[in-house]
Amino acid sequence: MQNFDFVKPSTIAEAVKALNSGDAQALSGGQTLIATMKQGLAGAETLVSLTGIAEMKGVSSAGGKLSIGAATPHATVAREAASAYPALAKLAGGIGDPQVRNRGTVGGSLANNDPAACYPSAALASGATIVTDRREIAADDYFQGLFATALEEGEIITKVIFPIPEKAAYIKFEQPASRFALTGVFVAKFAGGVRVAVTGASNDGVFRWTEAEKALSANFSPTALSGLSVDAGNMITDLHGTAEYRANLVKVLTARAVGAA
Repeated sequence: MQNFDFVKPSTIAEAVKALNSGDAQALSGGQTLIATMKQGLAGAETLVSLTGIAEMKGVSSAGGKLSIGAATPHATVAREAASAYPALAKLAGGIGDPQVRNRGTVGGSLANNDPAACYPSAALASGATIVTDRREIAADDYFQGLFATALEEGEIITKVIFPIPEKAAYIKFEQPASRFALTGVFVAKFAGGVRVAVTGASNDGVFRWTEAEKALSANFSPTALSGLSVDAGNMITDLHGTAEYRANLVKVLTARAVGAA
């Protein structure tokens, strides 16, 4: 790993200033960044830690919405969101292992946008708003492909606002070594309709299964999916499963999520 300077600001303003001063990289939980730096796949002259910023931590609910500071660890979400948004809390509690859950953060996961990460499906299915130091971004506009987001250079996520649905559930088929989602489906039922987001399956990253959303909005039951199928054309094929296997998992897991919700 290359040498680097380390700074730990206490406010968002200080973090933004540090990130715009030369070759700097934001460091949240570090679960991806540190590993890639060790492999020589990423680097920066300065790492700007976001974990010392109190205003970027914590979980609160009001007016039918759950607000989570971007520097909040998964383990905290699992505990503190349990009463307001059980499906999201369960998702957080199933990420990685205890070490990952106590270091990894909501903002770090969404900023990295790993194609097999769990949080992107929750944000997309919930119709969440990603709040940064500059603006608010709707989840439908935020995710833009594998590891790609609407974030601009030096822009940091400060919090994420999740509308709380009437019913919701997240089901994932784990890759047993990493506990990433080989395929994962988050289903959220709102008064205005159902949203279904899929992670771990597509070459384009997290996506909404709109055909299932239409069917479930008319009949929120696993049987509503019986006549549907998922096109395997753009699904991931790797040593863990073929495109066809993942396409089938999407349907199977969506039905299970509906049943769980």
